[in-house]
Amino acid sequence: MRGVLVAAIVAMTWWPVSVPAQTAPRGVAKASAKGAVPRASDGKPDLTGVWQGGSNQRGSWEEANAGVGVGGTGSNPSAPATLSSNDRPTGREPAPYQPWAAKKVLESFNKRGIDDPTALCLPPGLPRAVTLGLFPQQIIQTPRQIVILYEYMNVFRVIPLNAKHPDDLLPSYMGDSVGHWEGDTLVVDVIGFNDKTWLAGTGTFHSEALHITERYTRVDKDQINYEVTMEDPNVLTKPWTLQSTIMLREGTRLEEYVCAPKGRGQLQQTALAATAFQTDSARISHGIVDSPLSL
Repeated sequence: MRGVLVAAIVAMTWWPVSVPAQTAPRGVAKASAKGAVPRASDGKPDLTGVWQGGSNQRGSWEEANAGVGVGGTGSNPSAPATLSSNDRPTGREPAPYQPWAAKKVLESFNKRGIDDPTALCLPPGLPRAVTLGLFPQQIIQTPRQIVILYEYMNVFRVIPLNAKHPDDLLPSYMGDSVGHWEGDTLVVDVIGFNDKTWLAGTGTFHSEALHITERYTRVDKDQINYEVTMEDPNVLTKPWTLQSTIMLREGTRLEEYVCAPKGRGQLQQTALAATAFQTDSARISHGIVDSPLSL
C-alpha cells in the first residue's frame, strides 16, 4: 500500500508555488528572525545540510482536466489555460507549451499519470527531483564543487564550480551541471538532458534541447529560496520560471530507496488511489503524509 500511495502522490504533485518576493536585492542573502545565514570558510552561504522541497498547495484532477497549468488545451488549441489568471491559484502559472505539446500533456493528465517514467524506476530528472516534497535531499558544499544526493531513486549530482560543460556530453536523465556564485546565490546551469523525464508535474515532458538555470539562495537558517528557469524551444513557447522553498530537515538522514517497476495493472491501481487520496488532500502538508490509511 505504501508504494501505491507514494506513487499516487508523486503523480499528483504539481509545480511549486511561487514564494513572495524578497526585500533584499536578488542574489543577496538576508538574515531573518529565524536566524542568520550560516557561512562557509570561504565566506559564501553554507548550503550544507539535509533539505526537503515541496508545497502544501496541490492541484486536483478536476483542475488538471480543465487545463489549469497547461496552456493551449480545450477546443481552441491556441487558447491560454482554461481558468483566468484571477481564478488560478496563486503561483500556479500555466506551463507555456506549444499547442501540440499541450495536448500531449493533457493526455497524461487524463490518464492519471500512469505513463509516469518514475513508475519504471527511471530517474526523476530536474527540477522534479528538487521540488518533490516526499523525500529529502542532502547538499554537500566545498569551495570547488557542490554535491547533491537525492533519496528518491538514489540519484545524485556533482556540480563543479567555475567550470565549463564538457564538449562531448551524452544525454542523461539529470543532465550536466556547472555552477558559480552570484553574490550570495548559487547559480547552476544544466544542459545535456535526454527526453525521458517530466519537469514538474504530471505529463510535463520536454525534449533533449532542455536548458535549465537554477538559483539557490539561503535566506535564513532554515530556508533556501529555489528558482528554476526552463527553456526548451522544441516544446515551450517561452522560458518557464518556477519558485519554491526548500526547508532544512535537521536530524534527518537519507535512507535507502528501493524501486520496483510497476506493470500497467499496478499503474491503473495507482491512478485510482490517487483519485481517492485527492479527496483527503488536506491531510498532505509540505510533503508529510498524514492519513488514516496504513502506509
